[in-house]
Amino acid sequence: MKIGVDIMGGDYAPESIVLGAIEARKELSSDQTIVLIGDQAQAHKIIQEAGENPDNFQFVHTTETISMGEHPTKAITHKPNSSISVGFQLLKEGELDSFSSAGNTGAMLVGAMFSVKNIEGVSRPAIATNIPKEKSGYGILLDVGANADCKAETLLQFAILGSLFIEHIYQVENPKVGLLNLGEEEEKGNNLTHAAFPLLKEKESLNFVGNIEGRDLFNDRADVMVCDGFVGNIVLKLAESFHELVEKRNFKDEFFDRFNYEQYGGSPILGVNAPVIIGHGISSPRAVKNMILLSRLMIESNITDKIRSAFN
Repeated sequence: MKIGVDIMGGDYAPESIVLGAIEARKELSSDQTIVLIGDQAQAHKIIQEAGENPDNFQFVHTTETISMGEHPTKAITHKPNSSISVGFQLLKEGELDSFSSAGNTGAMLVGAMFSVKNIEGVSRPAIATNIPKEKSGYGILLDVGANADCKAETLLQFAILGSLFIEHIYQVENPKVGLLNLGEEEEKGNNLTHAAFPLLKEKESLNFVGNIEGRDLFNDRADVMVCDGFVGNIVLKLAESFHELVEKRNFKDEFFDRFNYEQYGGSPILGVNAPVIIGHGISSPRAVKNMILLSRLMIESNITDKIRSAFN
């Protein structure tokens, strides 16, 4: 198993990324290798200063970086030697089993679609994120930013992708799917949710529980919460602010602690032909460690093959 990590992406790269990789390496078996993609000299220095052995990692050297503010498509096209572009090329060639980065989100999405491409039958990949549940554990919300405008058929695909992910990654049996809406009644919503509701209801493989409201995000009404990327991204940013607010007020509570993105590390792009994870731009070593461990879990679960089977 080879887990690829872009060490040049993120606000605190490369130090934060490399330190996170060091911590993740301690939990991997001998046949599981982290491949660090970026400036090898900088990575060696950080690893040695941490008292670790660079020989515990593989390196792919490149010094070119796609910054956060660059146009995703232009950057991927014009910077073939950037750490993100090289990572996706290795993933496409089968030299990596997964690839993750805390860098430019748009470049990660474009890179995934240009390199390993969508799984046949999946019209639009989705970015999924964890939503903490009040009693315990997490549900997942998708899409949270890849697709601001969606068709009803796309929301149906998101429901399938999310159900497979939470079933095989978090071991949730027969996950409940809810359509995020402004009311529980079937007739509520806009044109998109009106069109999506019957498609979700008629899909026999889904455990569709109907419309859910914003107040249902944190209860057990649904395990998989489906919406377009415009709504999902607003919900995600609001949820992230909860943790910041309670931290500022020195308020300690287990439920609000689970809003901390560091606990799950990153957001997978679901619907492409290999495990790809986008980390938060401000990823700490702890977040990077958990991003790498999620990569391992996605590889071990064969989630890509399971999605492929569901759409073919």
